[in-house]
Amino acid sequence: MSSPAEGADGDIPRVGLAHGAGGKATRQLVGDVLAGGHVDVAELTVGLDAMDDGAVIPVGDQHLVITTDSHVIQPAFFRGGDIGRLAISGTVNDLAMMGATDVLGLTSGVIVEANYPIADLERIAASMHDACAEADAPIVSGDTKVMGKGELDGVVINTTGVGVAEQITPDVHLEVDDVILVTGQVGSHGISLLAAREGIEFGADLRSDVRPINDLIASLIDACGADVHVLKDPTRMGVAGSLNEIARKSEVGIELREERIPISSDVKGAGEMLGLDPLQIANEGIALVGVAPTAAAKALEVLRAHPKGEDAAAIGKAIEDHTGHVIVDTGIGRRFLREPASEPHPRIC
Repeated sequence: MSSPAEGADGDIPRVGLAHGAGGKATRQLVGDVLAGGHVDVAELTVGLDAMDDGAVIPVGDQHLVITTDSHVIQPAFFRGGDIGRLAISGTVNDLAMMGATDVLGLTSGVIVEANYPIADLERIAASMHDACAEADAPIVSGDTKVMGKGELDGVVINTTGVGVAEQITPDVHLEVDDVILVTGQVGSHGISLLAAREGIEFGADLRSDVRPINDLIASLIDACGADVHVLKDPTRMGVAGSLNEIARKSEVGIELREERIPISSDVKGAGEMLGLDPLQIANEGIALVGVAPTAAAKALEVLRAHPKGEDAAAIGKAIEDHTGHVIVDTGIGRRFLREPASEPHPRIC
């Protein structure tokens, strides 16, 4: 495992914050330690070894998709949402990224610290209910645990989702000349969270984009069908991390046009002040889409016609060279868009 954190007893490998950031260190921790002893299930269409947004089990001529996620965010309440809305949206969106826009049910596991305000927990529960209604995704089972004061920082929520997909969209199917679309503005979730954490006011328009987008993705799949090759929500590690993962798994290169990437002036300004690249910051209400070139115009039209896709843009394409890497055309030159070694700040997802 690369760059383990060291404890008081020196060179004994230990888990560090980088292992939870969603990048290379996370993949090694999961692949080498947490998933290393599990037996592959031959019947799975997409299994644990794929490290995609969910697992896929064939059921007749359809696909049962299962995903799970744990949510630890600081602060728990922020402009645009809270940990409850994040938990529902994140799991629903992971299902949608596998093509499962029809959610059969969710589970909710809440771990709360003793002495946590009941009013805050009620607020979180109400937010989860509202997000479920928006996504048409019922919570059908759950569990609650209480930890001692000081044993947990407030509240942690785990959600598992089950859905059905007629076609699946794993992150390994990007083809040369496929067009890369993004369904909305980039960087607002992570930047707004970090601004709130640092107590910096950047204006009323800077807020998290956290929302379920299974309805948006359903409209895209309904219109373009099998021409939608890849879906990915750029959460931890942002657009940079997600596109590098797609390029590496699909064994293609990706070239982006910098001026086409939709980033608000508030996010750009806040990113510059905080020393952060919006392309490396988490998002919670947009998706990256790899679509066949013949369907790109139609896909963009469908996305922009939806209230959650009004800012959708075509930002690049898959290319033959630079396999496994992402290149950005800045207008005056080209640069690599690298996957960040670790998340700039922890606990924003």
